[in-house]
Amino acid sequence: MSKPQIVWLRRDLRLRDQPALHAAAKAGPVIPVYVLDDDRAGDRKLGGASRWWLHHSLESLGKGFGRHNASIVLRRGDCVSALAGIAKETGAAAVHANRHYEPWWREAEEDLKAALDDLGDDENECALCLHDGNYLFPPGTATTGSGDPYKIYTPFSKSVLDMMPPRDELPAPDSISQPSDMPDSDSLSDWDLLPTKPDWAGGIRDFWTVGEDAAHERLDWWDDHVDEYEDGRNLPSEDKSSKMSPHLHWGEISPVSIWHRFKDKRSQGWKTFEKELIWRDYAQNLIYQFPDYPAETYRDAIDDNKLWRNPNRGHIIQEELEAWQYGRTGYPIVDAGMRQLWKTGWMHNRVRMIAASFLIKHLLIDWRHGEQWFWDTLVDADYGSNGTNWQWVAGTGVDSNMFPRIMAPLGQSEKFDASDYIREYVPELADLDDEHIHDPEGEHRPDDYPEKLIGHKEARERALEAYREMKDG
Repeated sequence: MSKPQIVWLRRDLRLRDQPALHAAAKAGPVIPVYVLDDDRAGDRKLGGASRWWLHHSLESLGKGFGRHNASIVLRRGDCVSALAGIAKETGAAAVHANRHYEPWWREAEEDLKAALDDLGDDENECALCLHDGNYLFPPGTATTGSGDPYKIYTPFSKSVLDMMPPRDELPAPDSISQPSDMPDSDSLSDWDLLPTKPDWAGGIRDFWTVGEDAAHERLDWWDDHVDEYEDGRNLPSEDKSSKMSPHLHWGEISPVSIWHRFKDKRSQGWKTFEKELIWRDYAQNLIYQFPDYPAETYRDAIDDNKLWRNPNRGHIIQEELEAWQYGRTGYPIVDAGMRQLWKTGWMHNRVRMIAASFLIKHLLIDWRHGEQWFWDTLVDADYGSNGTNWQWVAGTGVDSNMFPRIMAPLGQSEKFDASDYIREYVPELADLDDEHIHDPEGEHRPDDYPEKLIGHKEARERALEAYREMKDG
């Protein structure tokens, strides 16, 4: 029998179009391994909502392997030590993995290669085989005329569209063999990924079905609705979003599978959605060039020490941050979005921009506080996409909106008809009519709904004045 082939699983929790698994299954008996490594990620260890999703995704993937009479090895601790130990124990010929571009994973891939090299001798070698599997194209594929990676989205997107199609979609293995003596595995339940005291995940459970099968069921649904996306994507009350983002983030489905499913469509809805898949590639392209992008301002014109009101410097600012986090700002569209996030682990894309802009420009609170909150509460919390989106709204990124462009949350709410969305997530306002629900004032503001933290005109003028003062130095 051929030597075992280890498959290192991370955010690629699927059997279909899984290049690392595909290569390993062709080469010999497979040992799929997932290592929960919190220390290597440092302050980027998985947030609470992500841990909930991970539990259920691993549970679902385990059932998928089970249909092939195979199982996953679960370990907790340093991923390099765990994988090198399993390689040595089993005499594995290779560790297969899909490339990841977060800085801690890139470092882990380098460390693992060194650890596997140290194991080898003339007769026993274990290679690290890295595959491209989580994006349409690997970062660095789309380059400028001088061969440099793009920093600006528009030319990046055009270059990617010119390179289409992406690689072919790979089928799931017909069969998966495993060694007769598999390594020991942790029990998933022992990892305590699910909240218990208290169990705050009831709304997330009601909102989501997790796993590869669920991702493809969602794709089937999206096939009937993607043509409506161009107009529907901005309407939170109608919610014409695909809701594919957590399935994509956790690798329960690949963007290549999605692209090939819709490649023959000619609707504007699909063209817009295709560009959002490309934006996901763009975010990885940025962290490939700037590993600390989700934590560092990259626009020289922004002085972090002069522009932001720091919650650590005063209890009033901290209270305003908490009011934003829990949907008590007095702006219904913002509060609806933040409460949807807390309840379901997800927020409508248009509302994400409105809520982010409100924190940054109405409250003048550093965008990193919002990015960290999203990291802990989103089921699709993605290092590259989260940081890229926040820097775009803040006007601090290498490609971003300008800071003086300030979204008007009340106008946005009315323009995109968020009435029913607000009624669903801000029940104090459910009895208001469409005329008053976007901005309830006076007798139309219920006693149990908070006053605005700051008026829109006042907030706008304060933000612009702070920006002018910062520029004047």
